[in-house]
Amino acid sequence: MFPSHRPRRLRTTPAMRRLVSETDVRPRQLVLPMFVKEGLSEPAEIASMPGVHQHTRESLRKAAVDAVQAGIGGIMLFGVPSERDAVGSGGTDPDGILNVALRDLRQELGDSTVIMSDCCLDEFTDHGHCGVLAADGTVDNDATLEVYAEMAVAQAKAGAHVVGPSGMMDGQIGHIRSALDEAGYIDTGILAYSAKYSSALYGPFRDAVESQLKGDRKTYQQDPANAREALREVELDLAEGADMVMVKPAMFYLDVLSEVAKISDVPVAAYQISGEYAMIEAAARNGWIDRERSVLESLTSIRRAGADIVLTYWAGEAARWLDR
Repeated sequence: MFPSHRPRRLRTTPAMRRLVSETDVRPRQLVLPMFVKEGLSEPAEIASMPGVHQHTRESLRKAAVDAVQAGIGGIMLFGVPSERDAVGSGGTDPDGILNVALRDLRQELGDSTVIMSDCCLDEFTDHGHCGVLAADGTVDNDATLEVYAEMAVAQAKAGAHVVGPSGMMDGQIGHIRSALDEAGYIDTGILAYSAKYSSALYGPFRDAVESQLKGDRKTYQQDPANAREALREVELDLAEGADMVMVKPAMFYLDVLSEVAKISDVPVAAYQISGEYAMIEAAARNGWIDRERSVLESLTSIRRAGADIVLTYWAGEAARWLDR
């Protein structure tokens, strides 16, 4: 007549639920993506990402210090140049906005957090693609590898602890690892964007970096329909020397993230991207969902699926919530 099993006993009080909780989210597991724009006189809020800003060099330093004091595990930095060209020369220029901002952060923060840098050309090219173009207009994989290698070395020299190749070029991890080692940066890590999908949710990010892209990136980013392909990409990156691997986007690809976590022998990251951020912010601002609970639930779901590290635009704010 009565249940023989009562799982509700383990849900009776907050203390009980805390005791038996299977998944936690800690500030140290969160990485904050940040944008620094050349020529700004004051921070500029990104319209499609409310609460996220393009920073000046000075405001970047202050915001980074605040986030680190909240306990976050790292920062992923993106640069927005004032000028672009066909080969993305601003990305390799030691005096380009990304590299000078990396120097700023390393000077300000030292080794108190992990400073990561986006090692890709899309912010720096006048065509918006993640690599240099061949004569026929397609992205030249192998020519792009040479630029990535130069870019990675420049970022390591500027102070990045970790470089993040996000362009999905074949062989990028091995090529960058060789270049870093040959330049003497044997301790600079590589966070491989191993499974980066051609998602519809990158729109707000493209606003943030003022992307010049016309068309799409389907010839190098992955088809959203494919999961086995992601595992192959991860295995290749591991074989080439990746120190960490990542799935991007996070929330729409939790199944892929779970499978990657099963096969990876290095830390697994997931990037909660701009569109995922914007959807929750929009719904919360309309009063349709509870903002704080939704943000923390989303982060918990990413951790539950297997991510050791979560890149999220809520990193600083969530860190403060978690340590209340």
